[in-house]
Amino acid sequence: VAFQKSTCFVRDLQRNDLLTGNRGSDLYTISLQKTTSSTPLCLMAKASPTQAWLWHRRLSHLNFDYINLLSKKDFVIGLPKLIYVKDQLCSSCEVSKAKRSSFKTNTIPSSKGWLNLLHIDLCGLMRVASINRKKYILVIVDDYSKYTWTLFLHSKDETPEVLKDFLTMIQRNLQAFVVSVRTDRGTEFLNKTLHAFFKEEGIEHQTSAP
Repeated sequence: VAFQKSTCFVRDLQRNDLLTGNRGSDLYTISLQKTTSSTPLCLMAKASPTQAWLWHRRLSHLNFDYINLLSKKDFVIGLPKLIYVKDQLCSSCEVSKAKRSSFKTNTIPSSKGWLNLLHIDLCGLMRVASINRKKYILVIVDDYSKYTWTLFLHSKDETPEVLKDFLTMIQRNLQAFVVSVRTDRGTEFLNKTLHAFFKEEGIEHQTSAP
């Protein structure tokens, strides 16, 4: 920018005049009709870092390219028509985009064969009853084969007897012994009936963490 008496000039690096302004009182007025450059000119000022990050936060940490687009298209009332520049990293954006390291799926079962370990859980009370008007589901998964059985119950109180009948039946049908069962610490599993049955059959009862 060069000044001569009551006139100012905006020039490029080759000292070509791009804009000319005349002083009126304490301001210089630029006449766009008298510009000598044939290329389009951008007269938008650059936003200060404080303004840029303020609007970045106000717009829910929106990307700066989109903030400039909103400003250019005048889509947001009150958004100053400035050029918004990202001059540093936003710690909140970095944390929100962080990803947990992935782990390979373990395809090798921890058990050595059928019925070595059964995972057992009770689901319910279901909002919609089954065709037999039962609202609880006893789910049993074989750790080795991932084969799953589902047994429907009217109430939680049926769990001990139903589970005893199932374990007796499955051992007979598969000609194998159940080594361990793993359940949560619900009273449907932690009771005298099942404790006595597991002890009699030599089945280890494992429970999940509280």
